[in-house]
Order: sequence, then C-alpha cells, then structure tokens
Amino acid sequence: MEIRDALPGDWPAIWPFLREIVAAGETYSWPRDVGEDQARAMWMPEPPGRTVVAVDDGVVLGSAKMGPNHMGPAAHIATASFMVAPEHAGRGVGRALGEYVLDRARAEGYRAMQFNAVVETNTRAVGLWRSLGFEVLGTLPEGFHHPVHGYVGLHIMHRRL
Repeated sequence: MEIRDALPGDWPAIWPFLREIVAAGETYSWPRDVGEDQARAMWMPEPPGRTVVAVDDGVVLGSAKMGPNHMGPAAHIATASFMVAPEHAGRGVGRALGEYVLDRARAEGYRAMQFNAVVETNTRAVGLWRSLGFEVLGTLPEGFHHPVHGYVGLHIMHRRL
C-alpha cells in the first residue's frame, strides 16, 4: 500500500465511498445528503490543508485530510479526518493512514493533533486512535444524532506529537 498526496484525478475514486459513509450518518457530522461539489471542497482543502490517499495496485482504498485545527496562535495544533472504503475496511488502511498523518504533521512542525468529533459508538475508530496514543479529553453528551443509537456522545481526542 502506498500513501501519497491526493491528486485532482483521485476525486472520482474518493467520492463514491465518501458519499456512502456520509449518507449512512453513523460517523460524520456532515449533512447526509451532501452534494459532490460541497463534499469535494470540504475533503480537498486548499493549503495549508492537504489530502492524501492510500492506494494499492491503482485502487484508492481510503483517504485522509489534515491541516491546522484552528488559525493564528492555535495553528500549531493539527486535525485530521479519515475515510476508508467499506469494502477495504479491516485491512489496516485506517491505521496506515493514521500513522502517515501523524508522521507528516510532526514533520510539518505541529505540536499535537486533536480530533474534534469522534462518535463514541464508532468503537473501531476510537480503539484505533487510542492504540495510536490518543486520549479522550472530553465527551460532548448527546452531541451526535446516530440513525440507530439515537443521541450519542462526541469525543474530543488529543495526542501530543
């Protein structure tokens, strides 16, 4: 598996799984009916943000975006978001993307990484981030309306770099 900067030509491979994940409404606080143009603008940010893809044999398995969590005097804290195509879940793609993004953020001079909204029922993601050194700083009670579980918490997770 190779992880590299996303190119504009990667979008047609990202969009189908991004649309599926967001439409499910279980892990992302995006509008479930997000349109393609809005999704592209949100997932493929301008610098200093960046998007990467995990590719194997020409197939995009997943993607991550990263950048500063805030601007100005708080711009030294990074944030990131991750999506793995459901048909490639459980193969280490998320871990590989997570490790890559952490290394890249460190190399770019960020001092820490913060995830602002990890849905507490997304136990695979919570477990992965904990295994990569993140801790839950707090949980916003009932911060996310899950289509199956109802109102559940949103974790704020953090790790020093």
